[in-house]
Amino acid sequence: MADNSSPSTLILSALLIPLLFFLASLSRRWFTTPPNKTPPSPPSVPIIGHLHLLSKPPLHRALAGIAAAHGPVVLLRLGSRPVLVVSSASAAEECFTDHDLTFANRPRLLAGEILGYGCTTIAWAPYGPHWRNLRRLAAVHLFSPATLRSSAASRSRAVRSLAKSLFLERSEADPGALSRVEMKSKFFDLAYHVMMGVVATKAEGEAEEDRRRFREMVQESFAESGAVNMADFFPALRRMGWRGREMKLARIHRRRDALIGELVERHRRWRIAGDGEAKNTVIDVMLSLQDSDPEYYTDDVIKGVVVSLLSAGTDTSAVTVEWAMSLLLNHPDVLRRARAELDAAIGHGRTAEEDDLPSLPYLNCVINETLRLYPAGPLLVPHESSQECTVAGFDVPRGTMLLVNAWAIQRDPGAWDEPEEFRPERFLGETAAGQYAMLPFGAGRRRCPGEGLAVRVIGLALATLIHCFEWEKVMGEEVDMEEGPGLTMPKARPLEVMCRPRDNMVGILSQL
Repeated sequence: MADNSSPSTLILSALLIPLLFFLASLSRRWFTTPPNKTPPSPPSVPIIGHLHLLSKPPLHRALAGIAAAHGPVVLLRLGSRPVLVVSSASAAEECFTDHDLTFANRPRLLAGEILGYGCTTIAWAPYGPHWRNLRRLAAVHLFSPATLRSSAASRSRAVRSLAKSLFLERSEADPGALSRVEMKSKFFDLAYHVMMGVVATKAEGEAEEDRRRFREMVQESFAESGAVNMADFFPALRRMGWRGREMKLARIHRRRDALIGELVERHRRWRIAGDGEAKNTVIDVMLSLQDSDPEYYTDDVIKGVVVSLLSAGTDTSAVTVEWAMSLLLNHPDVLRRARAELDAAIGHGRTAEEDDLPSLPYLNCVINETLRLYPAGPLLVPHESSQECTVAGFDVPRGTMLLVNAWAIQRDPGAWDEPEEFRPERFLGETAAGQYAMLPFGAGRRRCPGEGLAVRVIGLALATLIHCFEWEKVMGEEVDMEEGPGLTMPKARPLEVMCRPRDNMVGILSQL
């Protein structure tokens, strides 16, 4: 039989056969590969995505409302940036254990670029050799147990100075009467003196004006860092010349950089002159490292370390002590129990010392309960995924910003009994909530390295204030517990109290 196949038919058959095999393999892949499972997301608006849902501060409450409606793992689109919001302990644990390395990065935000010296400080630096070196520096030179023990006397002096100032502000006409005192600035001054004792040697005649300027800059920095900046979510705006908050951040940075630069130069002059008054402070340590490796330990790196310590170490501790005192004033039974513990452990012949803190379990419960209800960082510093991963069964793409809502997790009724109630005794013994239901200092690789110092400052300050003074509410009215906006969740209204020395501590306070 003659072969009627034409050459064109043979060529067509030769092309169709592999094409059919290719389509068959592709169809198998379509049917066997599960589709991407993205986290739930509320309805969005073209271009801006979900930014309109975050217009009413505070941000942690807005995000908690979204989680209540859509679940503990939610994917938002803020402009061009995908953001994963985690509001459960189990999902947070997954992020900080299974995917800790994946989420070890930081998103590049305007606040980090400007206030964080080009995202080179320990808080803002991306995960890599530079960040690991800063972390090692903090662990070895700044916050090691030995370093904290050696600086305990400096912290005690700062706390005693606060107690002395309250004692001296008594009414001359009636020293035993209650005096009205604004505490927010006093708590900041306490934290400032503690951190300056770690960072730098105090110069003779240090002006109150310098401390006031720095307090304003820190408060402005945290307020601006916690605000939504449109350029972070619409990068094209900066290329088009739109500046928004950039100019304000730049002004804050210039003022702060000049102030820190003066501190560094002062220590440099002391080192050159061989001044015996210069101590082994953070700046001294950094200048010694600069001597051995000037190309790496530049002045910007040194100033970045100093700024990180002074900013994070002052505002967060001051805010926490203010919240704790506010809670105690609204719960006088807790205040009385804490004072009874201090009287039994310390007596009336001296003030509290850091070595007393381990023997004050109820006071430590008060601190933990304060951190649970009012964490200084209600939203942990943002993380960013360096590769694709799966959280709570949902696919998370590379380059997604991670926001962990510690405030919502620490008030989750699924993890805590009566989560809105101030009940310090819940921390006596083992709690059923689990490790990742308490995240006031973060978790994983990027957990706050200054946790040990913060707990010591807060504990010693509260122990001294409760032990040495009587406290009452102004006009008998409840202390307002409204939260203000900002990265560190300040009180909306500064704490004012009625205060007087305890009769059995007047002799000790007069000797401070």
